[in-house]
Amino acid sequence: MLELNPEHSERDTLFVEVILPLALSKTYTYRVPFNLNDRADIGKRVVVQFGKSKIYTAIVHGITREAPTLYEAKYIIDILDDEPLVNSHQLKLWQWMAGYYLCNLGDVMQAALPAALKLASETRIILLPDHGFDKAELNDKEYLIVDALEIQNELKVSDIAKLLGQKTVFPILKSLFDKNIIHISEEIVQRYQPRLKAFIRLNSEYADPESRKALFEILERAPKQMDALLAYLKLSRDNPEIAKSQLLEESGCGNSALKALLDKQIFVQQDKVVSRLSEYEEELLQHFVLSPAQQGALEAVEAQFEEKDVVLLQGVTASGKTQLYIRLIEKAIARGRQVLYLVPEIALTTQLIERLKKYFGNTIGVYHSKFSDNERAETWNKLLKNEYQIVLGARSSVFLPFSNLGLIVVDEEHEPSYKQFDPAPRYNARDSSVYLASIHRAKVLLGSATPALESYFNAKSGKFGLVNLAERFGEAQLPQIEIADIAEETRKKTIRGHFSGKLLDAIEAALARKEQVILFQNRRGYNPYLLCRSCGYSPKCINCDIGLTYHKSTGRLHCHLCGYKQETISVCPACGSVHIESRGFGTERIEEDLAGIFPDARIARMDLDATRTRNSFQRLITDLEERKIDILVGTQMVTKGLDFEGVTVIGIISADSLLNYPDFRAYERSFQLLSQVAGRSGRGNKPGTVIIQAYDVNHRVINQVIRHDYEEMARTELVERRNFNYPPYCRMIQLDFKHKNFQTLAQITVRAERVLKSLFGQRVIGPVQPLVAKVRNYYIVTFTLKIERSGVAINNIKTALKSALLQLEADKLNAGMLVRVDVDPA
Repeated sequence: MLELNPEHSERDTLFVEVILPLALSKTYTYRVPFNLNDRADIGKRVVVQFGKSKIYTAIVHGITREAPTLYEAKYIIDILDDEPLVNSHQLKLWQWMAGYYLCNLGDVMQAALPAALKLASETRIILLPDHGFDKAELNDKEYLIVDALEIQNELKVSDIAKLLGQKTVFPILKSLFDKNIIHISEEIVQRYQPRLKAFIRLNSEYADPESRKALFEILERAPKQMDALLAYLKLSRDNPEIAKSQLLEESGCGNSALKALLDKQIFVQQDKVVSRLSEYEEELLQHFVLSPAQQGALEAVEAQFEEKDVVLLQGVTASGKTQLYIRLIEKAIARGRQVLYLVPEIALTTQLIERLKKYFGNTIGVYHSKFSDNERAETWNKLLKNEYQIVLGARSSVFLPFSNLGLIVVDEEHEPSYKQFDPAPRYNARDSSVYLASIHRAKVLLGSATPALESYFNAKSGKFGLVNLAERFGEAQLPQIEIADIAEETRKKTIRGHFSGKLLDAIEAALARKEQVILFQNRRGYNPYLLCRSCGYSPKCINCDIGLTYHKSTGRLHCHLCGYKQETISVCPACGSVHIESRGFGTERIEEDLAGIFPDARIARMDLDATRTRNSFQRLITDLEERKIDILVGTQMVTKGLDFEGVTVIGIISADSLLNYPDFRAYERSFQLLSQVAGRSGRGNKPGTVIIQAYDVNHRVINQVIRHDYEEMARTELVERRNFNYPPYCRMIQLDFKHKNFQTLAQITVRAERVLKSLFGQRVIGPVQPLVAKVRNYYIVTFTLKIERSGVAINNIKTALKSALLQLEADKLNAGMLVRVDVDPA
């Protein structure tokens, strides 16, 4: 294998080992034409033909002078890049990830590269609607492509190749990508939108006293419009532009009066981009001083970094962890190093984006799936050119081309969102960031109020450093948490619908004080399922082994796994009975019931269904900030990234549904979720109250949440994990065997069990049917490997497992079988 070296002799016969964006277990070797020898380099993209007719862009993984012995190497068609697109640090991460998570390098490449950087012959190309280019600047071939796209909306790369009459068109498409003219034909999700705020100013025609006097005469018979004008004149002494919301509040004139003034062109409205931070927060970010507790924690983190590469910062909700991160980022940048700031779900952290951009300006880049593919490719290229010092991003940001990483911050490190579930690689960004940091000799700070037990165990055992920040920032106090006994209130008949008397009283008091409320229900839809009272029939998905959920907004039954929908039923198809009952309740039902109890309250819902449309999430956040929402009902989305001073009451509708989930992490996750939801209240100067509704009011996890006692939860859970041999006391690998035929899968399971148990013995648990035993028409059977942490080489286990799975997949009796491998399942 040759080291990276751009200067090869023109007449050397060079071969490149490439990573194709396919699930291949090995790299594939191609020959380099002599005229491209001097351009061949590791990390560059090359255009290759794989199979009879498919064309792909591949990444050069190695250069050699040795030809493959088992097949004749085809020539590469072209080299796309002048400089490597993927650096050596990234290739090391890819190699590690493929080995650790038992997947292929092609799987990692697919996950790592933005689609704009990995074209294939079947890739579809569209013209960007707002391209704004001059056709005169295009060459003949670029002009032909653009002309064809204007007529036909969308073309495959293979169609463009036929149009131009040449085998590869990738260099031409690359040029059009670079000019921001074309786009990969994927679902273009609207990128992060800045917050827009409406401002009102008086039309300049009424600037002088005479015209203003005439204006008063015009509005003499419109008292509401007059109130709006007087309020504007009062507020505009210091600034001629007044926020529309402020003007409405000051004047009490109402939207119709203001609209009339706008229609008459007396007022002029302009929408401006504004920060999502309050004035207090803006001032704080420019001139903030750490509290004594924060300063002590910062010094402790830096001291721990002297000895440890990874430090866990356990700071209670609203303790000001972000300010510590900013100080550490400043110091990393001062040393000339890059910073990666990982967040679990970028779409839910718009406030954080604004905070960091306010402080670091244009030195920070943002990378996540809400950006279009061209924008992600642009971030990638800017990082290659060292134009960004900081990147804020979701889990896929670990794949970016950092060259000099000095610090990785993993915020809310306990979040399951850091785990990629499908497709492969099924990696955990938190764990991958630790390996990425080791490549760059960087430091990792894991931050959370409720750390993952694996992280806490590593910190307590001395593998990681541990720093505690136990005080909330400023005058904010931890919320008071109360329990509402559903069984007792049902007996006393103080419960109303799904709301206890205690919760309703708290909501009513908050509304009277003009404060805001968040209600958490971890189930979307209207009713989780319908049931025939006569025969017990319940509608199920035709593709999955799961009941259908009724959504009142569509009037249909939905499957939350595959998206199947059908009309709701009023007559049982099994027995003909009309006694169809709704069971359970979701966020839609909560929203409707609240509207009946508090008819004057402004109620909104935040769940997957309510935030599908363009900018819907941003509108909800803005409305909550501007106090246009009194009560917000939501699923887990409300637990992350929301920081609003007006929220003082949190209601958890049904804690039992979290605690009774059949998973060894159920109690840990319940504690984390309940604590994080509770942490949304009392983040300003006003005290917060949390009401947890439950039947099992004496459950130890609920009482640990009430006492804010993470340490006790961790101790009790770790004892249980040790007794039953679960992580962190063992390593786990989950194997899901899938087939469309149930009988065939049963036979495959017998063969798989024989092979696995002959190799791994008692380490193999199963086969068992998972909770949902059929998804998208595939039946599923699960095996779990529990591997001890000492006395065994995990790499040897993984090598043996990979060989066993290849053996099973090669057996013709197992045709049609799919195997899903999940290392460290979440």
